[in-house]
Amino acid sequence: MSTNSKNIQNPFNALVILAALGYFVDIYDLILFNVVKKESLSALGLSGESNEMFLFNCQMAGMLYGGILWGILGDKKGRLSVLFGSILMYSLANISNAFVQTLDSYAFVRFIAGLGLAGELGAGITLVVETMSIKHRGYGTMLIVTFGALGAVFASLVGHEGTVVAAFLNGHLGSSFVGWQMAYLVGGSLGLILLALRIGIFESLMYLQTKKEGIRTGDLVGLFKNKKLRLKYFYCILIGLPVWFIVGILIAFCVPISEELGIADVNTASAIMYTYVGLSGGDLVSGFLSQYFRSRKRVIIYFLISSFLLTTFYLFPLSTSTDWFYWMCLLLGAATGYWALFVTMTSESFGTNIRSTVTNTVPNFVRGAVIPLTLFYKTLFAAMGDTTNHPRIVAAGIVGVTAFALAWWGISRLSDSFHEDLNYSEVL
Repeated sequence: MSTNSKNIQNPFNALVILAALGYFVDIYDLILFNVVKKESLSALGLSGESNEMFLFNCQMAGMLYGGILWGILGDKKGRLSVLFGSILMYSLANISNAFVQTLDSYAFVRFIAGLGLAGELGAGITLVVETMSIKHRGYGTMLIVTFGALGAVFASLVGHEGTVVAAFLNGHLGSSFVGWQMAYLVGGSLGLILLALRIGIFESLMYLQTKKEGIRTGDLVGLFKNKKLRLKYFYCILIGLPVWFIVGILIAFCVPISEELGIADVNTASAIMYTYVGLSGGDLVSGFLSQYFRSRKRVIIYFLISSFLLTTFYLFPLSTSTDWFYWMCLLLGAATGYWALFVTMTSESFGTNIRSTVTNTVPNFVRGAVIPLTLFYKTLFAAMGDTTNHPRIVAAGIVGVTAFALAWWGISRLSDSFHEDLNYSEVL
């Protein structure tokens, strides 16, 4: 391992490339379950929304705990150890997922996979913002998330064409895996291959200096004891809620929602693909706008407004054609493309001694928030029963208004972080 004392200006450096590839595989594995859940459960003799939601929540619970684990380790043991350790964990978990035989084993593996998936993005973003110059670090994080989001597109393609992929690879490998198994094996194998490409990656000099000075690091309890830091941390979480309301509810439940809207022939894999193509483009645009305006906060506000308006058109469409629905998925994905700015702003808002802890836990708490959001949605939907003609639409609308209101409150309470010098530590 080597260190680097210079502020990197070229966004196409080895660290950004590795982090982007890691996030690509991360998102592939994160989204894959929603693509192959019906096929995989059917192969195990299981079915139903309740089992699908149970397994998805196991994965998200793993990410919630993993965010805390990897975040603290990143501040105590180093950013690189988390980057590589998390990739190894979720890769092995997804390979194991191809061999599950029961619902319990499936749930355990999804939890472990979620645990591993929680660490890669936070470690990559932390390393980039600490090693790149103030003027250029936004480009680095933009490239990570923009390319990473395409992992969902790849997951949709591999999952949707799983039979074809399995037949091709089985023919060359002499194996006998079916489509959903091969999709998991592909994701796990990509992660292991990625670990072999870590040449030329270096640890953050800011972090090494902080450790050398003996400053207390990775103290989540100390963060919560400090009222100013605690509130700032809470506001950062709120900003990301609309992203996972859209991905975790509007897109994850797109089939029953579209049926209630009278839209036929919608499938989850296609909806996810269109959403993440849009998200990748949105991340690219939001990153460039942030650099142009020299502001993270201003651009996030623009995207929050856009995503709220597009959510309205999604739930109350101007057309009931399948093409219209997929266009809305694409545009909704683009409007949630402030995810890169949200994670970057979070990382830039805290000192070096707790930066990994915050950068890992905040996005994973946002992802984990899909559990209460989904339960809220399901509770509202069940409570309405036959009392309304469109219970799913009304329930989703109420949850959405709540998520957007909280996000607006959060962004209004935070200062812009674009020009922040990150070489400092918090007093805990």
